[in-house]
Amino acid sequence: MRKEIHPDYVECKVSCACGNKFEVRTNKAEMSVDICNECHPFFTGSEKILDAAGRVEKFKNKYKLS
Repeated sequence: MRKEIHPDYVECKVSCACGNKFEVRTNKAEMSVDICNECHPFFTGSEKILDAAGRVEKFKNKYKLS
């Protein structure tokens, strides 16, 4: 491995818009994110389907997925 070409690997304090804070290791000292695993709909189970003009029903009827 060549020396002095890799960035420093440090503890990073990550803060989410929902208020959750955690630490990871990366080349930045601080990071701010909009969505984390505590507030993302996939992980929380609060996923919603927005139905515009009955598209979900049309899809289910077309492929007989009732």
